[in-house]
Amino acid sequence: MKVGLDVGGTKTDAVAVDDSGAIVGRIRLATGWGPDAVTGTVLDAVSTLGREAGVDVSAIRSVGIGIPGQIEPGTGRVVHAVNLGVEELDLVAATQSRLGVPVGVENDVKAAALGAFALHGGSGSMGYLNLGTGIAAGIVSEGVLWRGARGTAGEVGHISVDPNGPLCRCGQRGCIEALAGGGAIAERWGHAAALPVRDVFDAADAGDARARELRAGLARGVAAAVRVLVLTADVDAVVLGGGVTALGPRLMADVAAELAASAEASPFMRSLRLQERVELLPAGSPAAALGAALVGATRDPEGALTRG
Repeated sequence: MKVGLDVGGTKTDAVAVDDSGAIVGRIRLATGWGPDAVTGTVLDAVSTLGREAGVDVSAIRSVGIGIPGQIEPGTGRVVHAVNLGVEELDLVAATQSRLGVPVGVENDVKAAALGAFALHGGSGSMGYLNLGTGIAAGIVSEGVLWRGARGTAGEVGHISVDPNGPLCRCGQRGCIEALAGGGAIAERWGHAAALPVRDVFDAADAGDARARELRAGLARGVAAAVRVLVLTADVDAVVLGGGVTALGPRLMADVAAELAASAEASPFMRSLRLQERVELLPAGSPAAALGAALVGATRDPEGALTRG
């Protein structure tokens, strides 16, 4: 049995996975704020799987954690997880001795990429594009995550695709994230709403010119990210996940139309059949937690990557 945790800014999703890869238990609990509380959340999540999901905790052989922020290569040290109130935290050191099993830690989007790959069938190559507050991607080929020379492979959100576009928090203009990131869209929309991007789509449907502009920019940004992933890594499929994908068919229709329009004048781009290579992660899929479980199973007792 292996356990995976997706530690988010407000909620932590935890799953237990058996040897066949089937999810045999799943729970969700609130995420604490700050290093000590995040550590406590990890420990509580594992015990709650036993208490509420009927998981035999004595059968757990590893725990994997997907968490926002940067993960120092080869360690379990998380830095700059600002949405969790964590500037620096060695999660392996904080939890492994108390859990009594090997613990692995990975960035949440990279973990989600591994989970999405497994849910997608576990063969070939895939780009996972996470559309949330920000934009980031993970690239997986035959079950192996491509991290790049410095661990930044997949950081497509800060590729500028429009030098005259909106200012991005990174200092550039027209970044994919400035166009399609949920946080950037909410800030530019400026209206209080529980789900700002959905509010933008609804207002666009009602004829609001500003909302239409923002909605078109979102589709343009997502389509640009899809092209980047296919043209650089030639992945078999690009799977979209993250909170913005709750828009479902409305989002997919806009992205498909943008891809079709951008390929209209290019036989080469049409030959790539991009519209057919884009898919939506099914709603409610525990991709990040499942991927974290896979990460945990590939770590030795010191937290280092042993394979994959």
